[in-house]
Amino acid sequence: MNTSMSIFRKFPIGVQSFESIRSHGYLYVDKTSQIYLLANSGKAFFLSRPRRFGKSLLISTLEAYFQGQKELFEGLAIEKLEKEWIQYPVLHLDLNAELFNSTESLHALLSNQLTQWEQKYGTGEDETTLSLRFKGVIRRAAEQTGRSVVVLIDEYDKPLLQSMNNPELHDAYKDILKAFYGVLKSADKDLQFYLLTGVTKFSQVSVFSDLNQLRDISMNERFNTLCGLTWAEIEQDFQPELEHLGQVYKLSQEQVREKMTALYDGYHFMYGAEGLFNPFSVLNVLSDAKFENYWFKTGTPTFLVELLKKTDYDLRDIDGVELDVDSFADYKADATRPIPVIYQSGYLTIKDFNPEFNIYTLGFPNDEVKYGFLNFIAPFYTEVPATRNAFFIGKFVQELRSGNTEAFLERLRAFFADFPYELNAKTERHYQVVFYLVFKLMGQFTQAKIRSAKGRADAVVHTPDYIYIFEFKLDGSATQALRQIDNKGYLIPYTADHRQVVKVGVSFDAEERNLGEWIIE
Repeated sequence: MNTSMSIFRKFPIGVQSFESIRSHGYLYVDKTSQIYLLANSGKAFFLSRPRRFGKSLLISTLEAYFQGQKELFEGLAIEKLEKEWIQYPVLHLDLNAELFNSTESLHALLSNQLTQWEQKYGTGEDETTLSLRFKGVIRRAAEQTGRSVVVLIDEYDKPLLQSMNNPELHDAYKDILKAFYGVLKSADKDLQFYLLTGVTKFSQVSVFSDLNQLRDISMNERFNTLCGLTWAEIEQDFQPELEHLGQVYKLSQEQVREKMTALYDGYHFMYGAEGLFNPFSVLNVLSDAKFENYWFKTGTPTFLVELLKKTDYDLRDIDGVELDVDSFADYKADATRPIPVIYQSGYLTIKDFNPEFNIYTLGFPNDEVKYGFLNFIAPFYTEVPATRNAFFIGKFVQELRSGNTEAFLERLRAFFADFPYELNAKTERHYQVVFYLVFKLMGQFTQAKIRSAKGRADAVVHTPDYIYIFEFKLDGSATQALRQIDNKGYLIPYTADHRQVVKVGVSFDAEERNLGEWIIE
């Protein structure tokens, strides 16, 4: 197959307009049967999904549907479902593009959007506030068209996310948006349908306290695949690109699926439902025929790192953290409860559910997110620049593959020695987290396990020729560490393995805040 074959098929990367996709021949995965179901199963909805998961395209598709643009839906599932194609007045508000750094910037965006609507539907003399103007526009649009109004709000929470580290501004934004969005309840009689999308759902006592009529479909089985891609959809709509990807990397189609699943699948927005692929990464890898961390590169989780730092959260707990069911129903973006926001932002997903106690277990959805997140966060704990961090990890893996344990430990000692004085005053747990990051990041290239329960070694690393059992003693000797490996039976699972088993006992020098002595057997 021609290596440039993908240029003959247009991928809608960055294209969020349904009209543009359909009018200019871009590839489109047909979600319109679910969109029809959503549009005809109620009035007031809320949907949260991570960034670049297709929320804006969903809003744009609904806009075209409610405007009766039948020609855009030719050949799609909804064409056979919809018989009337009624044209409703649609008010579409997009908060995604603006940089919100003051109350004036938020006020200006809302006012500008209202002005555009007022040019079409007129103004009211006594409408002096944003909320009064919004309610007036809805009323006049319904009166002038004789149809109920559709309101579509995309990324409703963008100002709140951008102000999370500024409590005063954050509260001011909440007050503005609470009053503005609250209009949807008082104007209910003039509304046909309304949907708000965003990354996070905030506490019911803030922005949504006046919108208790909203039906949250974020964890609803009927709408689980409304945003995101299933493997069946990928296989059906992108077969030429999948075949080409296999040729480029010399992989079978089953291996292509395994690679894509490991990198981009694994999003679960309710337990037991089918896992979803990140659509942005899928479109990019199939268009470029190149496996990369596309989604992670489009936005770094700086505000999440700040949340973790403020709470002094133990990073070792993040992959496998438990969250009670009420936390999903009452999101609150603050520094005391970072996990719900990290989940909603797409860095964690549902891995398990205990129905007896209503407890969810969360974890990284896939390798793109896991290693992207850990690589990004490592310099915040180690003060080693990201470029040097990648260098260290690569060298760590090479040394263990070659059986050069001494070089590995010397490099690990140098890694800790690079820490500035301020970090050398960190707590014991900080250093445990650094060990965790080193071995977790090695997992990109070789099988590396960190202790997740009592009765296991601190770390186990598998290479083609060796199995390493590491035990670190923060308040003990290297001899004691080796004795623990033997006494606790850490070697038992590997007695039948053909590879050479290497035991490594290491002490940690509290005064030097670095590796002390070590013994290798």
